[in-house]
Order: sequence, then C-alpha cells, then structure tokens
Amino acid sequence: MKIKRFFAAEIRQALRQVRETLGPDAVILSNKSVDGGVELVAAIDYDPAAFEQQNAAVGERTEPKQRKQPAQPTQPHPAFSAAAKKSTSPATTSARVEWSQEPALVEMRQEMKALRRMMENQLSELTWREMGSRRPQSQELLRRLMGLNLSPDICRQLVDRVEDAESLDQAWRRALSFLAGDLPVAGEGVLEEGGVVALIGPTGVGKTTTVAKLAARFVLRYGHRHLALVSTDSYRIGAQEQLNTYARILDVPVRSASTPEELSITLNALADKRLVLVDTAGMSQRDVRLSEQLSLLHTGRRRARSLLTLSASTQQSALEQTIKAFGCANPEGCILTKVDEAASLGGALSAIVHSRLPLAFFTDGQKVPEDIHLARANTLVSRATDLGEQVQAEYNEEYLALALGGSQADAHG
Repeated sequence: MKIKRFFAAEIRQALRQVRETLGPDAVILSNKSVDGGVELVAAIDYDPAAFEQQNAAVGERTEPKQRKQPAQPTQPHPAFSAAAKKSTSPATTSARVEWSQEPALVEMRQEMKALRRMMENQLSELTWREMGSRRPQSQELLRRLMGLNLSPDICRQLVDRVEDAESLDQAWRRALSFLAGDLPVAGEGVLEEGGVVALIGPTGVGKTTTVAKLAARFVLRYGHRHLALVSTDSYRIGAQEQLNTYARILDVPVRSASTPEELSITLNALADKRLVLVDTAGMSQRDVRLSEQLSLLHTGRRRARSLLTLSASTQQSALEQTIKAFGCANPEGCILTKVDEAASLGGALSAIVHSRLPLAFFTDGQKVPEDIHLARANTLVSRATDLGEQVQAEYNEEYLALALGGSQADAHG
C-alpha cells in the first residue's frame, strides 16, 4: 500500500494531483483545510490493516521519550465515559474509510459520472458506425431483431452466433432458430402428472379464465369425474361466481378456501381427484401480502405445484419483476396470456429467456377451451415475427447505437 499527502490551493487541484500521481483507483483517506489551501491523504492498493499499523508506527515515533507522571485522574463525566468505552470496543477499532460529503467532492463525483456516460454514448456510436462499415449484414440483422422488441443483449448474442452466415436471409433464419432453441418450454406434463396445480400471478392477467381453459382441456381428455376446482380468491368481487359458472358448465365440483386450514381440509377432501386446479388471488408483485397468500399453497399434506401466469401485453421490465417477486413460490413453469392483445412478443420472450422459467401454455382469446395452446417455441417465435412485420417498429440510429453499447456493457459487467 502506498500513502501520499497532497497540498493544493483548492480541492479540484488536489484531486487532479491524486489522479495524476496515483491513478483513478486511488482512495481518499482524509481531507482538511490548512494554511494556504487543502490537504488530501490518498492511498493506492488500500489495505485497512496496513494503514492502521502505519498510523501506530507514526504515533510511536512522535511520542516523547520521557513522560511526565500523570496527574491523579478526576472522575469523568458519565457521557464521556460511555463514549470512551464505545470508541475502544473491538467492533469500532478497525479502520474504516468513508467518502467525504463535502460539496466540492460530491460535485466532482457527479461530473465524473456525467463524463463517463457521455464517453460511453460516444463509444457506442463509434461501435455502431464501425459495425455498419465493416459488417453491414450484422448491423442490418441487429436492426431487424430489435424490431421484434427483443432485449438488446439477446439481439447482440444472436448476431454474434450467426456472423458466418452467407446472406442476410440465412442469418435471419438461423437467428430465429437460435432464439427458439433458447426459449424454455415445459410440455404438457403439467396436466398429465395431475396432483394439485395452482395458478399464481398479478392482478388482471386472466388467471380465472385460464383455469377454466385448462379445466376444459383436461375434461375433454380424461373426463369430468377426475377434476375439481378450488378458489382462494376472497378479494376480487365476483371471482368465485365466475369460477362457479365454469364449474357448472364442465360439471365438476368447485370449493373455496381462504385460510391455510380451509385449503388443507379442502385438498384432503378432494384426494380422489386426479387433478385439482387452484385459482389464487391476484396480487401486485409489490403487495406486502404476497408472501402470505403464496404460503397458502405450501400447507397441509397435499402440496401444490404452481404455474406463474404472465400477460404478454406487459412490459419486459415489469414481467421480470413479477417473475422475481413470485419466485418465492418456486413455480414449475409459466403461462403466457393475452397473446392476441400484445403489440409485440419480444419483451415477453426476452423475460422468459432471461429467467429460464419453462413456458407451458399460451392463450390468445376468450374462448374456452379453444384459445389455449401448448407452448411450442417455434410457434411463438413465428408469431413474434408476424407481429414485428405488422408493427414495423423503426428505431433511429442513435437508439440502436445506445442499445448496442448497453448490451456490450451488460456482457462485460
């Protein structure tokens, strides 16, 4: 560790000296005003233990060799005594470095952040222009993939994987094939395995209608005697009535449970059913009651497997927040709803690829059971490209350059 003192007329000059002498990785240990300006103490390769030893050594050298006999100590003030004990406790004796909140230093840090952002933007533009001059096919492919509303990092990875393609059309087809291969799907084992399956997810994504579609799909294959429905939604007005209507049409029993005890009793009473579908209350990923509601599914002897219901019309960032928030329920897969209402599918597909949460089904309408389909990666990618052609989203050069730079920063960060 190397420690050095710097003197200057003002703080900016002192910081410049630190940067020029010790480099950008230097750590500011202290700063104070002195006659004629300011004094900074900075270090490179900072080691708290070495810094403490060096301070101790300096104290020993400066201590007088002959000490006078100390006077009889007087009784200290109680507040001072408590402070002294606190300062000498083991938890507070280790050296700690804190960034100064002096206005000049805060302003300097803000200016450095702004300068860094400006440099990153300029580098992104240079990278984009260089791609256009050296690899125009890759640049055009990136533009087309971004038009699907896929996340920039996925677009860049796909472009890198098909750089050896002989033509743009070949690169496009191969990139879409790779995208389909990266999309995790669960297959129809969810219904075939049976047991207790609960649909979870935020409000307004169509859980109750999706439960009805899954129930109808199961009845058509295995018969109504092997199925039962359960509702734990005691918040939304009309939720249980809607499920009751579907149950009467399908001729299957329906029960309600609002507490862990009720759900445990209900599931035990339905133990002879091959499949029990549970419609849960929809809650925001930010709702403090979320974990409480999800805990309902992990009580009793019959544990429920869960499927996370996501709306294709939701933005990618919100989808990823939802997947993270509902992760405490350990969902086995997800169902993508409202595909027919989405302007694009790129954001939803990107969120699923990032989370690696297998996609089991997707829905694209209100008809029961016609509008629910087994998730197939090629089908969804094909629908995403169809939507992209219909919308024909055009991004300007600046946005594409920033997206390219952002994906590279994510890859290296």
